[in-house]
Amino acid sequence: MKSEFAGGIALAVLAGLCTVAAAAPFGNVDDIKDAADLWHVLEQEHLVGPKMIHSVPYQGQHPHGAILETLDKTITVGGHRGSVIVKRNFGGEGVSKAAVADDPAKYLGAVTVMFKREAGYDSDNRDWFWAKYKPDGSPDRNPKGMALAGRVAKGMPQGCIACHRGAPGGDYVFNNDRFR
Repeated sequence: MKSEFAGGIALAVLAGLCTVAAAAPFGNVDDIKDAADLWHVLEQEHLVGPKMIHSVPYQGQHPHGAILETLDKTITVGGHRGSVIVKRNFGGEGVSKAAVADDPAKYLGAVTVMFKREAGYDSDNRDWFWAKYKPDGSPDRNPKGMALAGRVAKGMPQGCIACHRGAPGGDYVFNNDRFR
């Protein structure tokens, strides 16, 4: 009887966790698949991975990294053509613009990406798909274990969307106003 009770509690907790995960605006199975498809295209375009194109490193800021590289391009993922912004986030002991230029793989901590999806994907937030990857292309996760892919932190006071909503020009992009 005791094990049946414990088993019932475990199932109820698991069901509750699944319900919470299913209701979240990011990190679900579809978001993780979309993030994997996006990474694959980014590799083919040499925006990530061992054959990635490099740009001039520049001084970064929290939450992205001490040193950054940013590239943008128009790509096609799953039949949809859209703009992508790839930000490589560098950090660690001894990181500097010169150190990153000499050995970027040593300091790469994460890759953050914004991909302009089809109209209606997330009209409230200019239809951007957000993803944060580890250097190997696997999705990074928040402290609660949710994959950082999709409508990351939608409706929350902090996170990707909350921060980028404040970008000038209304396009959610800080370095230009081209992506309306």
